[in-house]
Amino acid sequence: MPTTNSYALTFTLGALVLLVTAPLPAQAPRNVARTGSLARQPQGAEPDTTTASGSKTTAASPQGTPPRAPSMYMNIGFSGLMDFGWSSEADVPSLQRGDHDPIVRGFTIPNEELTLDGAVDPYFKGFVNVVYKIDAAGESAFELEEAYILTNSLPANLQIKAGQFFTEFGRQNAQHPHAWAFVDQPLVLNQMFGGDGMRGQGARLSWLAPTSWYTEAMVTLQNSFGETMHSFQSEASSDIHGGVPVEPEVQSGGDLLIAPRIATSFDLTSTQTLVLGVSGAFGPNNSGPSERTSVYGADVYWRWKSATAGQGFPFWSFQSEVISRNYDAAPREAASNPTVTLPQESIKDNGWYAQLLWGVRPRIVAGLRAEGVNGDVTSFTSPLRADRFRLSPNFTMYPSEFSKVRLQYNYDDRKGIGRDHSLWLQFEFILGAHAAHRF
Repeated sequence: MPTTNSYALTFTLGALVLLVTAPLPAQAPRNVARTGSLARQPQGAEPDTTTASGSKTTAASPQGTPPRAPSMYMNIGFSGLMDFGWSSEADVPSLQRGDHDPIVRGFTIPNEELTLDGAVDPYFKGFVNVVYKIDAAGESAFELEEAYILTNSLPANLQIKAGQFFTEFGRQNAQHPHAWAFVDQPLVLNQMFGGDGMRGQGARLSWLAPTSWYTEAMVTLQNSFGETMHSFQSEASSDIHGGVPVEPEVQSGGDLLIAPRIATSFDLTSTQTLVLGVSGAFGPNNSGPSERTSVYGADVYWRWKSATAGQGFPFWSFQSEVISRNYDAAPREAASNPTVTLPQESIKDNGWYAQLLWGVRPRIVAGLRAEGVNGDVTSFTSPLRADRFRLSPNFTMYPSEFSKVRLQYNYDDRKGIGRDHSLWLQFEFILGAHAAHRF
């Protein structure tokens, strides 16, 4: 029978064939933004000095290394999030499983984010993101969320990202909490990638296709172990397979995570834009010595903006993702009872979300999100795999581009557990420069 490895290879090759065989009109303009592009260059940062003949002038370096051009810069920014609210569920973390969600009745400090980004030299840009937060017990926590470099001068529209970074799977996994349209992370991302999203150490190669519309293909290689590789070799994988995890090992390239993605966008009309994407993630899991996981996803984003819009308003936007996971589990010792051996099985989970935003007028946005997750019947029971549905209307006001106030209501229905109601008020402020948000 075909192995998961063969499915992963077929998926990747098929996606690339689809891209290569697409019609290729004129070269895409150079100012088309890539998915992994960094922050805007700050005002006052001058461009490279160029003579009338087109040659760039730079001062010689005494060490013989490329000098820093006049356009070298660094942005420093801080984004603070604070939540306040109440839920009918006293054990709020059992309801709000995202690492940057509200986690207690009362006040939550879910994400205080310091960012550094800028040009390293004429060949690389760099990005560092560190996060502070306070857990449900009131203890402070610190994490290096991202730290990576991006090339900006490779030929053939190629780009390399290397370091610690969010896996570019779908639309929201790679977004930081300050860029979310809702207070909390979608249920399907919690289910598939864990509360902190899928991220790790590795490298990503992307190619911006020479089409008149935006099309970008990429493939990511990352370590498949660690707490943020939930569906693969995470220590918390017992939530998925119910057994005692085996120690992760990297014996060959097949023990790494591989994540291909293709995204494309085009204008439907002069006021409407559509963005489509497909993603995959394939790698080993730690239910046994040779078992593997496959995750597939598809996403869509649509936006309408009035031809007479002022400050980007009014607008409507729609975003949705569908994700499916196949987790092959080996015979394993049950985590809840060492005398029980769970059978070999294939564990399947599915989930989705769909959100609609209405930009009523400048700085006022109303939103509605519906979402659900479900898993098949297995040899063990896990409350974290219970079927769930959530409906969330919200209202967001931006007093300025540097602050945000958001009110959100959540209706939760957990199969076999019950229904709950939550109301959350969120405030955000930004100091200094901050990375531009992805379209």
